[in-house]
This record gives sequence, structure tokens and C-alpha cells, in this order.
Amino acid sequence: MADADAVRAEGIPAILGPVPEPASPAAPEPPADPTPGAAGEMSLVDHLTELRDRLVKVLLAVALASSVGFILGDQIIAVLKAPLPGDDPLVFTGVGDAFMIRLKISLVVGIILAMPVILWQGWAFISPGLTPAERRTVRPWIPLAILFLALGVGLAYVILPYAAGFLISFQTEDLQALITASNYFDFVTTMFLAFGLIMEFPIVLYGLSRVGIVTSARLAASRRMALLAIVVFAAMITPGGDIVSPVALGGTMYLLFEGTILVIRRSGK
Repeated sequence: MADADAVRAEGIPAILGPVPEPASPAAPEPPADPTPGAAGEMSLVDHLTELRDRLVKVLLAVALASSVGFILGDQIIAVLKAPLPGDDPLVFTGVGDAFMIRLKISLVVGIILAMPVILWQGWAFISPGLTPAERRTVRPWIPLAILFLALGVGLAYVILPYAAGFLISFQTEDLQALITASNYFDFVTTMFLAFGLIMEFPIVLYGLSRVGIVTSARLAASRRMALLAIVVFAAMITPGGDIVSPVALGGTMYLLFEGTILVIRRSGK
């Protein structure tokens, strides 16, 4: 009987098959690496890389436009010299002055001609951080910025003869003018850039209205103070003793000021 029980015990595992060994507990899977940022977000390194790429594009655009200004340097110099009274040529005193003057003029021309690329690259860099409504609001002001820059440069050229004539009129028999090309073109290029940037003030006012710093009602209420400030500013920045220079600059600035109030009011601010 005992032998039968032993045979039966040995036969049961043969029928059922080998008894599986207990499985060891599975090792926990390592956590997935965290993503650098949520979808659509950029890291600081990505932002800096994009900024570098866009600055390179801006520099290339300015260099290309400046090369055009350098090639057309003779014609540009003749146009800029035309407002001076008399036909006497401008003189330079240094060996490299003529080259540096041409280089400065071509650089200013390059900045002006490349302004569409500069504004577009700036817009492409900041627009991803704006809401769709903000992008729709700001986008139309980009071509207007180019228009205002051209308006400022055009005004500077109109005012230039009066400013130059007024400054030269201080010469006497004992104090005669010997205008060097370096000083004159430094004066002209600075004046052009200053007037071009001054004409951008409507965009600044509109931007301040979008962030709630100014409103159309507040600007309209301070109209008298704004007019006084424009008159004083126009008289100070235009060195001509004539009436045309400050009236041209001040009148243009005031019209832009009133137009900006209307645009801000229509935007609901």
C-alpha cells in the first residue's frame, strides 16, 4: 500500500508537468526623461539661438544694402551736398577721410534700405509670444513704421538747406567757413537718422495704449501740453532760424499725434 502511494505521488508531477518556479517581481521601469519644455515652448538656449540667427540675417541685409550705398556713393554725396549754398567742393584733411565718409554714408543708407528686413526679423522673433489678437493688432504697424521712417528722412532733407544756411550765416569777415566733408556728412547722417526715429513716436504711443499706460481720452485731455511740447521740441531740434523748418517738423508731428488719438480711440482704448 505504501508502495502504491509512493508511485502515485511520483506520477502526479509527471502528469501535471514541472512545477513552475515563482517569478521574481518585475523591476520598475525607469521614469521617462522629462521633455525640455511643453509643446510649442522654447528653452533659453533655443531663444538665444533664434536671436543670433535673426541678427545674422539683419547684418547681412544691412551689409548688402550698404554695398548698394557704397557703389552709388558719388550720386548720394552729390544729392546730400546740393542743399549747401555755393558750388565749392567739400574738403577733407586726412588720408583716409574720403573712404571713411563714403563708408559712413553707405552704412546709413544700408540701415534705411534694410529697415523692412530689420522690422520683419524683429516681428518674427517677438510674435510667437503674442496672442492671436495682439498679433492682428500689431501687424499693420510694421509697414507704417517704414512709412514713418521715410517721412522723417524726407523731412530732414527738406529742412537741411534751411538748417545749413542758418548755421553758415554766422560767418563774418574774420570768421570764414571752411566746411570739411567729414563734419558736414556727420551732421547730415545724424539728422536723417534722428528725424527718421522721431517719426516713430505714433507707434510708441499706440504700444503704450495697448498695455494701458495711456488712453485716447488722456491724450486728448493733454492736447495743449502735447502741442506746446511739440512746438518747443521742433524749435530745438531744427537749427534753422527760418520759420519753415520748425513748422514743417512740428506740423507733421502734431498731425501724427492727432491721427494716433483717432486710431487708439477706434481700437477701444
